[in-house]
Amino acid sequence: MDKISTIVPCYNEEQALPYLYEELVKVAQKMSGQEFEFIFINDGSRDRTLDVIRELRKKDPRVRYVSFSRNFGKEAAIYAGLEAAKGDYVAMLDADLQDPPYLLEEMYDTLQTREYDCVATRRVDRKGEPVIRSFFARKFYQLINKISDTEIVDGARDFRLMTRQMVNSILELKEYNRFSKGIFGWVGYKTKWIAYENVERVAGETKWSFWGLFFYSLEGIIAFSTRPLAIASILGVVLFVIAIFWTFYIITKTILWGEPVAGYPSMICGIFFIGGIQLLCLGILGQYLSKTYLETKKRPIYIAKETEESVY
Repeated sequence: MDKISTIVPCYNEEQALPYLYEELVKVAQKMSGQEFEFIFINDGSRDRTLDVIRELRKKDPRVRYVSFSRNFGKEAAIYAGLEAAKGDYVAMLDADLQDPPYLLEEMYDTLQTREYDCVATRRVDRKGEPVIRSFFARKFYQLINKISDTEIVDGARDFRLMTRQMVNSILELKEYNRFSKGIFGWVGYKTKWIAYENVERVAGETKWSFWGLFFYSLEGIIAFSTRPLAIASILGVVLFVIAIFWTFYIITKTILWGEPVAGYPSMICGIFFIGGIQLLCLGILGQYLSKTYLETKKRPIYIAKETEESVY
């Protein structure tokens, strides 16, 4: 009998958790030949999420949980779940039922063929998502796949089922600044993708704002590509060459045709342009330095305040 661990990161999901639990129980009943454990990671929720998880634990010993001392973010919650999981196969899914639990049976059957190490999901559309967010999301995937050696599939969800071997490989990557979609691709292993249409949340509201997703995308770019640093260097060289040619052009024009040198407006435009490029390059360098700084501190990825085994 194989054991399947399901990891559910939770942040203010008290309304959605009862629905998700019911669906997970249905899947477990249907897949009666396998043993299940349901691991909920409370990421510093401010509502009754932890209370709901405790209630589920009281009535079902398969329910396990880790509650953080504060909000550490979804990436930390994913890592904590992977550390806590004891199963031969480990699944991750969101609490809002946008990741349909019934797909777990198909995922498990696929892994039994031994042809794949992971079965992951991707959305074939972005129905119900704001147009601007969808546009920038597509552009992000196009950009990161051009500048990174790690392939990240457009529309990829965190919802996936992995073998124990792949999970152990992921746990070896203990970096503080984490971008799981890139890490899943970086460790390798053979992945089968299942496409499905976008599903609306069963309850509650999304915790991701536009700017939250924007900065999360920057995390991914910095974590899996050093091309922005090269771009900053190239911009410096290009501007240097342009400055040389522009200087010769002005000198030649003044000597041959006696035209006066352009004054205040052109000077101000030039200062703003060069200054903007310099600040951009410094910003890119600063981002990499800040990530390096955080890594060297060796701080823990998360701090667990409470689990099902030790209640403080």
